[in-house]
Amino acid sequence: MSKFIPNSSRQFTPPWWAKNKHLQTILPVLTKPKSAQLIRQRLGLADGDFIDLDISQNQAQAKAIVLIVHGLEGSAQSHYARRMIHQCIQHNVLAIVHHHRGCSGESNRLARAYHSGEIEDLTNSVNFIRQQYPDLPLLAVGYSLGGNMLSKYLVHTPQTPIKRAAMISAPFQLSCSAKRLEQGFSKVYQKYLLKQLKQKIRVKLTQETIAPDLVKLAQDLEKFNRFYDFDEHITAPLHGFKNAQDYYQQSSTVQQLDQLPIPSLILHAEDDPFMDESVIPNQDSLPDFIHYELHSHGGHVGFINGGTPWRPQYYLEQRVIDFLLE
Repeated sequence: MSKFIPNSSRQFTPPWWAKNKHLQTILPVLTKPKSAQLIRQRLGLADGDFIDLDISQNQAQAKAIVLIVHGLEGSAQSHYARRMIHQCIQHNVLAIVHHHRGCSGESNRLARAYHSGEIEDLTNSVNFIRQQYPDLPLLAVGYSLGGNMLSKYLVHTPQTPIKRAAMISAPFQLSCSAKRLEQGFSKVYQKYLLKQLKQKIRVKLTQETIAPDLVKLAQDLEKFNRFYDFDEHITAPLHGFKNAQDYYQQSSTVQQLDQLPIPSLILHAEDDPFMDESVIPNQDSLPDFIHYELHSHGGHVGFINGGTPWRPQYYLEQRVIDFLLE
């Protein structure tokens, strides 16, 4: 049976002032560290599009590589990516951020973008990294949507060059996560993320190279106030799915986590406002090398375990780097 750390785990204990799930989720965004100096590498894709990698500048000292896969509308500038990059540099590890299409600060060329089950672009990044750095062990961490994406890639790539991986706050059951974001204060997160997704569609509609199909799909864009609406009318048709439910079903990995081919850390919080208990895998089915942690607190990609509200300290980065470098 996998190593299961229950809710009473003493390894992560939030301070008294950080037990609220929304504070755990929002405060990290407001107190993110300064960005490290990064080198950008653009990869051209077979379909004429591109993706960007951001690479830390400690290549000469690096003893390993950590590939960081960001979440929905994230980037190398997301709070969790910045903290993880700094953690890698402190441990003489090269950090490389895989940007999903359109997330590196420049709109991608095609109407399509990315989604929770996209693995071809991630495969391109992994293959490029392996070619560029053949002698360094390759490790990976995925956050939120990026965690589900990473798990799907691993399940479908049993001979992956990645040696160890971590998935943080991953919505392994997408349909239930979409519904969760329609409830209570979680609607605030949904509104915030949808605003960013809609703005990217508006930008694409001004590009001469964008196919007229997108114009038709986006004609009711302003009416899409739920992730389900956006996925039904934009995400699914742009990426070859029948509808939103087909997209959710084909891209969710909760039932496939027992097929992960490498040692992996999966970390969730019970109070995550982006999801419910449907994301929790059946621990009895997981192999011994899958380490699952479920904590009572932590919010969504939060896990503040000390410091002050002005200078919080975090459980995630040290836990992840310790696991990956075992």
